[in-house]
Amino acid sequence: MREKMPQSDERIVIGVDPGKAKCGIAVVGEKSGVLWSGIIGVDEVESYIPRLFKEFGADAIVIGSGTGSRELVRRIAGAGIDKNLVVVADERFTTLEARRRYFKEHPPKGLRRLIPISLQTPPEPYDQYAAILLAERYLAKRVRDE
Repeated sequence: MREKMPQSDERIVIGVDPGKAKCGIAVVGEKSGVLWSGIIGVDEVESYIPRLFKEFGADAIVIGSGTGSRELVRRIAGAGIDKNLVVVADERFTTLEARRRYFKEHPPKGLRRLIPISLQTPPEPYDQYAAILLAERYLAKRVRDE
């Protein structure tokens, strides 16, 4: 499951962009950056997130405040993760920023590169990019607050 190994002395956060049917998930280290990201079904949350939490030694789970966030918090707490480690964060503009980031990492090819990015929709779900942004925002705020 691991894509990258975290550094031994860094904070690790799991970002979750909740939705009605699927969730974007990202494991982000304050020094290493994105360690893992993907999209899972809402029904997989109770099994998947505790596994990621344990495998990466996460310090917190940051959940976007949008659609389904309350239910997701309840499900995660029901899966045995301490509620004090779950943070609900403002997710304003994450979808727009995630779209931009998706196209930065996956630039259009062929004739699509002639169409302005602002008029394009990614050809695949990009919920994990919103989860990455939520985790990065949380880590940046923690650094500023210290």
